Amino acid sequence: MATLADVAALAGFSKSTVSRALARPEMVAPETIEAITEAAARLGYVLNRTASQLARGRTGLAAFVVPTLENAFFAPIIDGAQARAAESDLHLTVAVQPLETAAQVEALSTLAAQVDGLILAAPRGSDANVAALGVIKPTILVDREVAGLSSVVADTAGAIGTVVEGLFRRGHRHVAYLGGPSGSWQDPGREAAARGAADRSGGKLTVLGPLPASFAAGVSTVDAMLASGCTAVVPYATAIALGLMFALRGRNVDAPGDIVVSAEAMVVDALGAAGIPAIDVDGYGLGRAAMDLLTSALHGPCSPRHLRLPVDVHWSGD
Repeated sequence: MATLADVAALAGFSKSTVSRALARPEMVAPETIEAITEAAARLGYVLNRTASQLARGRTGLAAFVVPTLENAFFAPIIDGAQARAAESDLHLTVAVQPLETAAQVEALSTLAAQVDGLILAAPRGSDANVAALGVIKPTILVDREVAGLSSVVADTAGAIGTVVEGLFRRGHRHVAYLGGPSGSWQDPGREAAARGAADRSGGKLTVLGPLPASFAAGVSTVDAMLASGCTAVVPYATAIALGLMFALRGRNVDAPGDIVVSAEAMVVDALGAAGIPAIDVDGYGLGRAAMDLLTSALHGPCSPRHLRLPVDVHWSGD
């Protein structure tokens, strides 16, 4: 098996130059890189990227931390981050930690010490708990903002406001908003957007919650929702919408139909019913954007950046 010394001898450069050319090509002249890569190809030499990363004081690992695996919202975000990580010669591991207690902060601090950086989705952790991780390693927040840390947020609050306004324009006079988990960073903004849209439209808004972002929560809230007298529902999460739709069908209430329940585009397309608003978050793009911020942070200190990505709203049948 060819070694770094073999490549250096064939290319006519020192081992340190060959190592730098293969691991950090941006630091070496193009003609030098060409000669070294040609020699490496002739010898069948493959760079040990793990060893290269360790030599630079890096592990080549990043961690994506989510509060739960029950919320499908995180799946495409992880997928996008993983694809972008692979393009940057990083391996991405996934950890589940809500970051709500001191013990959870300590556990995540141990993980942070073993990776190069973190992408952190912590909708319920306190600002202090989140900021504590940023002191240890470069940390990028997903779907929340904390001073001093870079973040990327999907503008779901704006999308919910658009949905509520659209429901009132289409003849609904009473809409319910099913709130998210207690302490969620996103939920107050979404509720405020729903209230603002109702005020502008002159309609009635009922807020139910807080609720876990789960199918079971949607099932459990059907009685309160029916008692409210609303004719349309905008949930915090699609899992809640699915649980509510299931429970309504069990009560012989057609949903969508008698009661319109907003959901994500995939669910709306599967139902094939007209007039259902779909909130279409580009989770894959959100994950790629978060990893872009992290790779930039790994190359050196930079000022915190806060990205807000637009969220599309679609109406089935339009």
